[in-house]
Amino acid sequence: MSSDIQTKSVTISNEEGLHARPASLFARMANQFNAQIMVSRGDESVDGKSILSILTLGATQGVQLIIRAEGADADVAVQQLSQLVESGFDE
Repeated sequence: MSSDIQTKSVTISNEEGLHARPASLFARMANQFNAQIMVSRGDESVDGKSILSILTLGATQGVQLIIRAEGADADVAVQQLSQLVESGFDE
């Protein structure tokens, strides 16, 4: 079992930002992966598998976040989570 680390920068594009529904979608997807997932805004990093932690970032439209994953599923986790964010959470 290898431990891989992947990161990607994404920008919040949906008008309402990262509110409860998108945070829930993100955390639900993140929990499907065998990887530790962190989301960062500036100097603040939070657990990407926790809805409440994600909400504390206060990410509004236009805010840049860094998605970081470490573990067996790191590649696919970062790819799918970044696609979710870039899609505007289908809003």
